[in-house]
Amino acid sequence: MTCGQWTVEFDDRLLAHLQIVIVQRPRMQERFVLSWIDGVEAGSGRSSIWLHPEGDLSFRFAGSRAPEIDEEWVQRLTESARGSRGLIVTTEDGRTARSTSAKRG
Repeated sequence: MTCGQWTVEFDDRLLAHLQIVIVQRPRMQERFVLSWIDGVEAGSGRSSIWLHPEGDLSFRFAGSRAPEIDEEWVQRLTESARGSRGLIVTTEDGRTARSTSAKRG
């Protein structure tokens, strides 16, 4: 996923679910924070970015097939995006997700 100067990589299944949730927010003119845990390759910290309707977003998937979508996971991510802490990227089982790579620039 690329947003402005940030490129953040997640596995395709997680990214497909994030895409559904993230694309809905700007359509409703909503702004929000997206937060995740950085993988070891990115320094093992935590990162957040501010997303807004005027920003450019792109999603790049490693595979050519769209993963199956879990509607309950989409709902949990959507509820997170609506909360005061913003969208906390979580795995299907509810743990905070790690990026496989995150870089600025």
